[in-house]
Amino acid sequence: MVVCDACRNRAGHAPLFGAPLPAGRLLELERVRTRIATDLHDDIGASLSQISILSEVARRRAGDVDALQKPLAEIAGASRELLASMSDIVWSINPQRDRLRDLLQRMRRFATDVFSARNIEFQFHAPAEDLEGKLDPDMRRQVFLIFKESVNNILRHADCTQVEIRFAVEKAGLMLSVRDNGKGFDAAQPPAGNGLASMRQRAASLNGSLEITLNGGQGTRVTLRVPA
Repeated sequence: MVVCDACRNRAGHAPLFGAPLPAGRLLELERVRTRIATDLHDDIGASLSQISILSEVARRRAGDVDALQKPLAEIAGASRELLASMSDIVWSINPQRDRLRDLLQRMRRFATDVFSARNIEFQFHAPAEDLEGKLDPDMRRQVFLIFKESVNNILRHADCTQVEIRFAVEKAGLMLSVRDNGKGFDAAQPPAGNGLASMRQRAASLNGSLEITLNGGQGTRVTLRVPA
């Protein structure tokens, strides 16, 4: 739910539009905690297991310098991914980062870091005003993770040179669009892995929709809409 400062009541608190009863609020907080625990288990647990296995492989190859290069590189990559996951989780539960401005800044920073490293041109279109409205913590987290997975899919599969990102606050809610000019993919044979399924699940958890549009082998557009 998007809460604008202009919509606050006279006491200075966020309005109760759409707010559940206290018992319902407690239930929602418990659901957020469960989702965070799931992410900790799935992302960080899996990364730690991978690091452990690769470390054992490296130990066994300690006498062969050339054979060490691949497992050590994979350990470094898994460690970077683990740090990124930890950073995302800490950011998502930090109440000082619950404004629309914070979400857009993190999205823009992530896009700049990864696309600049690959020499991919990108445009980031987002509102320049009314950025102090607060976002529900779970919405903020899920929207960012959907955006992050969209960007990572581009890096892994698109082979593109340009990306356009649009973020808008509409009367009906939030809209996020990520479009590239890459090679796209066969709709009957989507990329391997659970990235797309995870994105759809995250959108559904927000009562939102995720649409993937293929442009005849000339790019892909991912559009997320989340109701207010």
